[in-house]
Amino acid sequence: MLQRKFDEIVKKEFPNARDAKDTSIHFLGKMQIEHQLDVSKILMATSVCSDDINVPSTTFFNVLFGPFVMGGLGGVPFVGKTGMTAYAHHIPDEGSAFIFYGPHIGITLDGELGKMFRPRMEEKGNSCGALMLALDRLQHDGYTPIVNDDDYQQMKLEESLLPFRAEILASENPPKAITEATYGIIDNKIRQYLKTCKDEFHADKVTLLGGIIINTDYGLDDYFDARNFEVIDLKSL
Repeated sequence: MLQRKFDEIVKKEFPNARDAKDTSIHFLGKMQIEHQLDVSKILMATSVCSDDINVPSTTFFNVLFGPFVMGGLGGVPFVGKTGMTAYAHHIPDEGSAFIFYGPHIGITLDGELGKMFRPRMEEKGNSCGALMLALDRLQHDGYTPIVNDDDYQQMKLEESLLPFRAEILASENPPKAITEATYGIIDNKIRQYLKTCKDEFHADKVTLLGGIIINTDYGLDDYFDARNFEVIDLKSL
């Protein structure tokens, strides 16, 4: 009953979102049946937020090798070209690559985006914490992140969001808008690193699955709003 209510609430904001575990099964099937990929030889990489709440979201983690973790705060692939090269070198013989990426956002039964009730906690908290912190800071006039070693990932995340600041703050729903902007940042960086490092792969194909993870309540399934699914021939990049 509660899962059904969350389904209605999630789809008001993300009409194309599907149960995250069903999403996993759907795209694993597409890789096997439509693209003839051997899932026993696929190494998964993730560029999702390092938040612990995202680990049980999908069944990819239970089926595929890996993950090779690319994402840091917000899901941005902070490993850069060196990390993409390392991942390329780890692909199984005669195997292929699968990169699952995107930011996440919580939602409550009241439909509040950017919030969720975490396991064994009575008070709701931020999700994504890094993005909601960035949103709070960007709302202060004149704020500019200063990149430093003490908080490198958060500062770089906020720096990357600066070009979208006006658009985010003018939105009817800034938590959703900052999440959407972050998806674009992650997608662009993944493609950039793939193109730069394509010759490092000893595989013909890379599968990309990008979207937004939507966190619900503890004990209930999360959702995934898929924005991109493609199997790329590396020779075409």
